Amino acid sequence: MTVSRERALVRSNSMGGKTFIRTRFSNHPWLTAGIIVTIGALAAASSALIESRLTSSNAGASYVSSPKGHPSLSLVSSVPSSGATGVAPDASLALYFSSPVAAGGVQPSLNPPVAGTWIQTSPGTLAFEGVGSLPPGTTERLSVPGGSSGILGSNGTHLSENVTVSFTVAPMSTLRLQQLLAQLGYLPVSFTASDAAAIPPSEMAIPQVGTFAWRWNSLPSNFMALWSPGLSNVVTKGAVMAFENQHQLPTDGTAGPQVWGALLQAAAAGQTDTYGHYDFVVVSTSIPEHVDVWRDGAVVYRSAANSGIEAAPTELGTWPVFARYVSTTMSGTNPDGSHYSDPNIPWVSYFHGGDALHGFIRSTYGTPQSLGCVEMPPANAAVVYPYTPLGTLVTVL
Repeated sequence: MTVSRERALVRSNSMGGKTFIRTRFSNHPWLTAGIIVTIGALAAASSALIESRLTSSNAGASYVSSPKGHPSLSLVSSVPSSGATGVAPDASLALYFSSPVAAGGVQPSLNPPVAGTWIQTSPGTLAFEGVGSLPPGTTERLSVPGGSSGILGSNGTHLSENVTVSFTVAPMSTLRLQQLLAQLGYLPVSFTASDAAAIPPSEMAIPQVGTFAWRWNSLPSNFMALWSPGLSNVVTKGAVMAFENQHQLPTDGTAGPQVWGALLQAAAAGQTDTYGHYDFVVVSTSIPEHVDVWRDGAVVYRSAANSGIEAAPTELGTWPVFARYVSTTMSGTNPDGSHYSDPNIPWVSYFHGGDALHGFIRSTYGTPQSLGCVEMPPANAAVVYPYTPLGTLVTVL
């Protein structure tokens, strides 16, 4: 009898990766043993190849045999994926693992921190149940702990190593910024949502359906023309600066992540504008030149004023007050090129470059006499000064 005339049947048992050989070479034990050894080596090599391919096809996965013979737990994917940008503030967060996760173990963490809890929504899935929205404009780092004290699988294996998922949250929209500022009293308009129901914390950063309305219909038309819902404008910038000033933030008028975080907290707590009024100043360069102070829809004070001479005119436009001094030294260059330095200038509110509202002693007022600033009698400037906190709009026309 020769080998070519006989057949060998090979069957694999899926339990434990063992290979069993049933052969008809019962009369040739040496041949039987040889076939068993050869097939066993082939099975081991095949198993190693499969494991290698699994490892290379799963980013971040590490299939290391555990004492119990199970592959180590690995993170298969995440939502959002690492590197994602423009993630919505109310987006869902989820982590998907290669096998079931044990309940009650260590939890992933977010930096900057976001209030909430990780819950197990399926055997191999952890989802984040947030108390509020993701901080708009921030880059979040989601840390998934690994190692012996990390995420534990129900089969007794741990996530082999720490995993970090980074993503960037989209900035809050200008429209939602305006809605919140209006509701908190920082704008000359109010906002009423169409749905009176309480907004879930996770949706606080999302624009709501509703309407804006002027708080006072007596405002001058040129001022009302500055406002535009959903679009960046100087009225919104001034309101942001007023909010920043009250919340001890840098008053740059830019609604970055720090401002968004403070604004959302203020909205959740109902912390309205502590100043309690909406003021702005209109400077008229028509002769006789004067300053009108508006508060809550009405002119409450008027003063004679001087604007810039022809060689150094006061620029027309609208800007927010960005710096204030009870008294300061003002210096610069005269039209003839000489230098000036005037100490003890009182009641100063800068609103555009070197242009400011302030007191200055002149023999007369009402005509262009300054180098760009808006001068008033010192006693009058003292009355105007309290109406011009940071963010107050000054219009020169």
